[in-house]
Amino acid sequence: MQVSFWNAVVIATTIAQKGLKQAGMDVCHPLNERDYPEARLKLSYIVGRDTADLDESEIVRGTVETVAENTSDGVTAPMFWAAVGGAPLAMVYRAINTCDSMVGYKNDKYGQFGWASAKLDDIVNWIPSRLTGFLMLLSSKSGYHGFGARWKILFNDAKKHPSPNSGWCEAGVAAILGIQLGGRNMYKGIVSDRARMGVPLVRLEAKHIPKTITIMHRSSFLFLLMLWLGGLILDITFSWL
Repeated sequence: MQVSFWNAVVIATTIAQKGLKQAGMDVCHPLNERDYPEARLKLSYIVGRDTADLDESEIVRGTVETVAENTSDGVTAPMFWAAVGGAPLAMVYRAINTCDSMVGYKNDKYGQFGWASAKLDDIVNWIPSRLTGFLMLLSSKSGYHGFGARWKILFNDAKKHPSPNSGWCEAGVAAILGIQLGGRNMYKGIVSDRARMGVPLVRLEAKHIPKTITIMHRSSFLFLLMLWLGGLILDITFSWL
């Protein structure tokens, strides 16, 4: 019992659901007060893009994209690897993901290490990101698109993202909320024009941040339930052998 308790404690430290919600709402609150400078500042804490000149819809887009992407990176992926190998694999996953966040890009000093960490992160997130995208759609009954249209958007648009994994959660959220993600970002003054995901039936507004957080909560719960049922089925199967 003691080992199981500490195993659970360690696994809990790898899951960032509470922090992700707080980060999103830290941007949402000043937006609701029309305090755009504060909202831009809070957004700059969680994204790499330039935020100084963003209007409301672009602030919302950056926040929604961050919460959507990290639903897999920070919540369901560590759950997945904890289910596979307990706390040790959950910690290994977190280390890989942290390295990717810090140096998973090309530069003179960390070029090879950054490349390796980015590739490893792509591998360990491949299954969790796709499962999370699927569960996002399954967890949300209502929305601007019909059920079939949502799946079409997910499969068509997820692959447009420069990351092989991040697009699955972002496209899922876009399909559910009837919004469009992706577009023109600035990184240290350099323009990066990313492919659009989703059909823009409504304009991005502050209310879409808590809605994205709700999608995160629902899909994370379904993910946990799926893992529990999978483990139960495996236990029953092995008990019969």
